[in-house]
Amino acid sequence: MRQIPLALKNLSIDMLSLSSHKLHGPKGIGALYVKKGVKLHPLFRGGKQERGRRAGTENIPGIIGLGAAAEIAAQNLEQDLARVKALRDRLESGLLAKIPLSRINGGNEDRLPNTSNVAFEHADGEAVLHRLDKAGIAASSGSACASGSMEPSHVLRAMQVPPVALQGAIRFSLSRDNSDADIDKLLEILPDIVETTREKSPLWAEIRQKQFA
Repeated sequence: MRQIPLALKNLSIDMLSLSSHKLHGPKGIGALYVKKGVKLHPLFRGGKQERGRRAGTENIPGIIGLGAAAEIAAQNLEQDLARVKALRDRLESGLLAKIPLSRINGGNEDRLPNTSNVAFEHADGEAVLHRLDKAGIAASSGSACASGSMEPSHVLRAMQVPPVALQGAIRFSLSRDNSDADIDKLLEILPDIVETTREKSPLWAEIRQKQFA
């Protein structure tokens, strides 16, 4: 869930795109806001659909689904955001308390209420994700745009996340469908998963010995 209130007429935004599945709508459909007066060249030519901006038959079921999802999301937006933010905050505080040498990336900034990027130093993020997947928990090591890339996130590098934490960064995205039980499950299994992957780091044994001496 990525819904936050936006008054586009009060913002200096020429174009804004959104994906339906980010607010529990059907996959494969989205919307593009174009500010009045902005010239937009057609993506596909050959028809008058989408006011001449994109030729081809519209995905009518998807459009209806996106509209319905937006209406549902707007009904309890403030309450949903507050509840999801509370879940995110409980997840982050629990991970920081249970897993040493972990950090919340961008934790002090104005950010989305449902997304948390947590870095675990000396942990292999891909190995952590594999074990989480086997436990039935979906997470990511980066944005969907960078899926499959083994390089550390350029965004995290720009945020000056330490090199020892870059490869261990995990992104958790929550929604109105998540519950306290989901957070409890993650807090129960993730510390052991991170510890298991850290044991393969040649520096971890030395660091652990110094930290807990």
